[in-house]
Amino acid sequence: MGGAVVDEGPTGVKAPDGGWGWAVLFGCFVITGFSYAFPKAVSVFFKELMREFGIGYSDTAWISSILLAMLYGTGPLCSVCVNRFGCRPVMLVGGLFASLGMVAASFCRSIIQVYLTTGVITGLGLALNFQPSLIMLNRYFSKRRPMANGLAAAGSPVFLCALSPLGQLLQDRYGWRGGFLILGGLLLNCCVCAALMRPLVAVAQPGSGPPRSSRRLLDLSVFRDRGFVLYAVAASVMVLGLFIPPVFVVSYAKDLGVPDTKAAFLLTVLGFIDIFARPAAGFVAGLGKVRPYSVYLFSFSMFFNGLADLAGSTAGDYGGLVVFCIFFGISYGMVGALQFEVLMAIVGTHKFSSAIGLVLLMEAVAVLIGPPSGGKLLDATHVYKYVFILAGAEVLTSSLILLLGNFFCIRKQPKEPQPEVVAADEEKLHKPPADSGVDLREVEHFLKAEPEKNGEVIHTPETSV
Repeated sequence: MGGAVVDEGPTGVKAPDGGWGWAVLFGCFVITGFSYAFPKAVSVFFKELMREFGIGYSDTAWISSILLAMLYGTGPLCSVCVNRFGCRPVMLVGGLFASLGMVAASFCRSIIQVYLTTGVITGLGLALNFQPSLIMLNRYFSKRRPMANGLAAAGSPVFLCALSPLGQLLQDRYGWRGGFLILGGLLLNCCVCAALMRPLVAVAQPGSGPPRSSRRLLDLSVFRDRGFVLYAVAASVMVLGLFIPPVFVVSYAKDLGVPDTKAAFLLTVLGFIDIFARPAAGFVAGLGKVRPYSVYLFSFSMFFNGLADLAGSTAGDYGGLVVFCIFFGISYGMVGALQFEVLMAIVGTHKFSSAIGLVLLMEAVAVLIGPPSGGKLLDATHVYKYVFILAGAEVLTSSLILLLGNFFCIRKQPKEPQPEVVAADEEKLHKPPADSGVDLREVEHFLKAEPEKNGEVIHTPETSV
C-alpha cells in the first residue's frame, strides 16, 4: 500500500469526552443497532421468501450469513477507505448503499438477486458505517471511552427488540416486498448519523505549518504488536462459539417440549438482560481502579460466557433455560461492551482504524465456521447438550489465550514513556533554575576584571603593532 494523506485524527487534539461527542455517541448507538440487529431481523421475512421462490430454509439463511460476512469480511476495505477519505464521507456512501440494497431487493425476481442486493450491497453499506462510527467514538472519548463503548454497544439489543416486531408488522401489512422497501428507507438514517460525525480539528499554533500526517492506507505494522496478535487470536476463537447459543436456544427449548411462543420468549429475556449489561459493563470498565486491568476484565467476561454455555448444556426444562439466558445475557453484554474498548486500549487511536479492520476480517472466517459447525454436530448427534458444550469450550479457550498470553508475554514488557512525560522532562531541562540567586554587581565585576576570558582582546605592548 502506498502512503497517503490520511484521516487519522489530528495529533495533539485532546478528546472532548463530551460536548459534540454525545451526538457522535448517539450516531454510533444507531449504527451499531442497525449493523448487528439487521441480519437477525430480516429472518422474519424468510417464510415469505420461501413461499415466493420455492426454496428451503437453508437457502434463505444465506441472506443473514452473507450480511454478517460482509460486515466482518470487508474490514480491511473499510480501513483503507477511512484512512484515505475520512469517516464521514465513507459513512454517507455506506448509508446510501445500505438503503439502495434493500430498495433494490424489493424488486427481485430470484433468490440470487436477493443475495446480491440484501446480502452484498446492504451488507457492504452497513460495514462502511459500523467501523468508521467506532473510530470516531474512539477519537471523541478518552476518559469516558469505556462507558461510551458500553452505551454504543447497547444499540444492538435495543434495535433487535425493535426491528424484529417491526419487520413482522410490515410483512403482515405490506408483504415482504413492501417491508423491504420501507426498511430501505429506514436505513437512510445511517446518512443522518454520518452527518453527526464531525471531524476534530487541531488548533494551529503560532508559527507552525498545517498539520501533516502520513500513514499507510492499511497499517500492517500492528502485527508486530504482541498484544494485538494475542487479542486477534483470542477474539477469533471466541467468535467460533459466541453466537452458537442464541442460534440454537429456541430449538433447544422446542426439543424439550416447550411451546413455540414460550420458546421464542427466551430470546426476549436474553436481549432484555443484554440491554442493561452493556452500559453497566462499560461503566465498571471506566472506573479508575478497574480500567488498567480492562484486558483481564474482558478475559473474565469470556470465561463467564463459556461457563454459562456449559451450565446451559445441563438444562432439562424451561426454567433452566430461562436461568441460562439470564446469565448468558449478562456475559454476552459484557463481551459486547468490552471487545472494542480493549482493542482501542491495546493499539491506540492512530492504529485503531487498521487494527479493527484486520480483526473483523479474522473474525469473519470464524463467523462462517462457528454456527455451521454447531449444526453439523447437532445433525450427527441429535443432542443439543453437545452443541452447548462445544460453544462453551471454544469461548473458555479464548479467555485462557488472552489471560495467559497477556500475563506472561505482555505484562513484563517495559513501558514506553508517555508523550506528556517526555514533554515535561524536556521543559524542565530547558527551564532555568528558579533560585539562581546571581548578583548583578558580581557579574559586572567579573566582566571588568577578566575580559580576556569573555571573548575580548587585551591590548598589550606585545600584541600591539
